[in-house]
Amino acid sequence: MSGGTLVKVEQLSRDYGSLRAVDKISFEMARGEVLGFLGPNGAGKSTTMQMISGNLAPSAGRILIHGLDILDRPRAAKAHLGYLPEQPPLYRELTVDEYLAFCARLNRIPRNRCRDAVETAKARCGLEAVGRRLIGNLSKGFQQRVGIAQAIIHTPAVIILDEPTVGLDPIQIREIRALIHDLSREHSVILSTHILPEVQAICDRVIIINQGELVLNDTIAGLQRRMEGNNLRVAFRQPPGEAELARLPGVVEVESLEPGRFRIHCGGGGDSTDAIVSASVANGWQLCELMPERLSLEQVFIQITQTEANADPGGAAA
Repeated sequence: MSGGTLVKVEQLSRDYGSLRAVDKISFEMARGEVLGFLGPNGAGKSTTMQMISGNLAPSAGRILIHGLDILDRPRAAKAHLGYLPEQPPLYRELTVDEYLAFCARLNRIPRNRCRDAVETAKARCGLEAVGRRLIGNLSKGFQQRVGIAQAIIHTPAVIILDEPTVGLDPIQIREIRALIHDLSREHSVILSTHILPEVQAICDRVIIINQGELVLNDTIAGLQRRMEGNNLRVAFRQPPGEAELARLPGVVEVESLEPGRFRIHCGGGGDSTDAIVSASVANGWQLCELMPERLSLEQVFIQITQTEANADPGGAAA
C-alpha cells in the first residue's frame, strides 16, 4: 500500500429530525487501500456512504476527498470520486458503448479522449466483448461490471462500491472480487458489503458502524487477532458445575455445550488455562480436552454490534 491520505472524515454526523442516524464518525483512508465498511441494517452505514459520496449533506462534521472539502468545493472533490450505488444507475435501452460514452461526457472527459476512456474502462472490467450489446440484455454480473466501469471511467482516486456483489452467483462474485482487487492497484476502494468473507478476501482494513457510531476501525491483521479470541473449549470426565468454573481466576463466563463440555470465555490476564488445569487436578475433574477456540468473523461482528446495542438501546437509521 502506498502512502497518502485520500479520504478524511472528521466528526461526521447526520440528523433526521430528532433522530441522529450518524454520530461523530471519524476515520482516514490511505491511498491504495481497500476499506471494508460494515454494519447491521439500520446502523447508519448507507447514510454515511451517501455523505462521503456527496449525495447527502452532513448535519455536522467535514469530509475531505484528496484534500478537498466536499461541501466547500463539491465539484472539484467529486472529480476524484467514482460511485457505484447498490442499484447501478444503468440505462437498459443503451448499449454498453453508448452508456459509457455518456458517462464519460458526464464526467467532463474531453471529447477527443472519450473513446480511449471507454475502451480502457471496458478492458479493465472485462467488457470488450459486449460493447455493442444492450445493457438490458446482459446478465446481472455483466451489468455490475458496467456499473463499475462507469465509476472508474474518469480514473478517480477513490471508488465507492455499495454492495457490488448482491444478487450474483458464486462465479460472478469471484470475478467481481478479482476485479476489485485489480482496481486497488491504482485506486482506493471503499467497499460496503453484508458478505463478511468478502471483507477477509479483499480488504486491507475494516470499519464497523453500529447505531450511528463507529465501533471498530482496524486492519485485517488486527481483526485476525480479535478472531483468535480468549475462548477455551474444555471437557472433563468428572465435570464440575458451571458455578465452580466461573469462580476460577480469569474466567468471565461459562457456557455449557453438552454434558461434560464447556466453552469458557476468559479475560485478558492469560492465567485461566493454568487455573483450569490446577483446579482439575486438585478436584479430580479429570480434564480430557483443553483447546483455544478461534472465532469466525461473523462471531466477532455479532459480539461487537450486540455489545454496543446492549450498552445503548437507542436506534439509528440506515
